[in-house]
Parts: sequence; C-alpha cells; structure tokens
Amino acid sequence: MQGSGRRPTPTGDRHWRGSVRFALGCALAFLGMTLLVDLDGETLTPARALLWLTLTALLFTILFPQRVTAGPGWLEVRGLLRRQSVRTDELVAIRQHGHLSALLTLRDTAGSHLTLDPRTLIANPLLWHELDTGVRRSRERGTLREGTDVLNKLAHQIDDATTQAVLRASDIS
Repeated sequence: MQGSGRRPTPTGDRHWRGSVRFALGCALAFLGMTLLVDLDGETLTPARALLWLTLTALLFTILFPQRVTAGPGWLEVRGLLRRQSVRTDELVAIRQHGHLSALLTLRDTAGSHLTLDPRTLIANPLLWHELDTGVRRSRERGTLREGTDVLNKLAHQIDDATTQAVLRASDIS
C-alpha cells in the first residue's frame, strides 16, 4: 500500500497520560486540602477560594508534562504554552545542559530548536529510535557538527536501561 498516501502514525511518550493524571491529582489534592483547612477554620471567603483556585491552576501548570512526539525526520515537544519542533534529519547541534537535571537542546539547519528531558527518551525506546534514525541521516548529510558525544552517552544509558528492564522482566536480576 505504498500509493495510499498515508502518513505513518507518530510515536509519542507512552507515560504522558499518566503524568498528566498525576499533575491533575496533585493539583486537586492541594485544592481539596486548602479548602478543607479554610472550611474547618471557618475562614473560607470567596476571595480566599479564588486564591486557592488560582494557586491550584498555577500548580497544575508547573506540573503539567511536556508532550514529546516524533515521526520520520522530526521531533516535537509541546507544553501548555509553547510548541517546539526540529527536523532530526537536518540537525546541526545537540547540547546537554546541567548535570543533575540535564536537558538536551537540539538545533536544526533552519534554526529551529527544542529542549527536552533525556529521561523521556530513556523511557520511550520508540522515541529514541526516531531520533537516532534522524541523527544518522544528519551524520550522513554532514550537517551534525556538534553533540555526537552527548548522543553516544545517551545511547549507552538507554541500552543499560533496556537491558535492566529485560532482566527484570525475565526474573534474572
């Protein structure tokens, strides 16, 4: 069915929905506890209820996870307020920022860039596969000039995590 014109289904973060539920649960628990404390202390007023609702919305916004999706030659990160995407087959640079909560920054030939948490790639082998395939094309084309060491380190982390998951599933470790 090559002539059908159908695009392949993009690959997404398989843990994203659970992370959204967690963010919503935390925000609603915060709202419930603050309202209960105010009700118990008989200090709940419309202004305080509005304050708690505003703080709950702020907490949800902070905890809301980025949605990472990928397809042949592209990677996209969407949050509540912005959307970033790059062509993975036209990457110029890949950088890692920070040590404790390291973030990856990818930049393509068009000047587009995105930032994502590498743990998302470690937890989602299909996303990693899409990125790795695009990176290989970038290397073949000669556009990727910076960041191969970062990717090699990340590939080793993903291989280690996959091996550990297989061993756990097999009851070997």
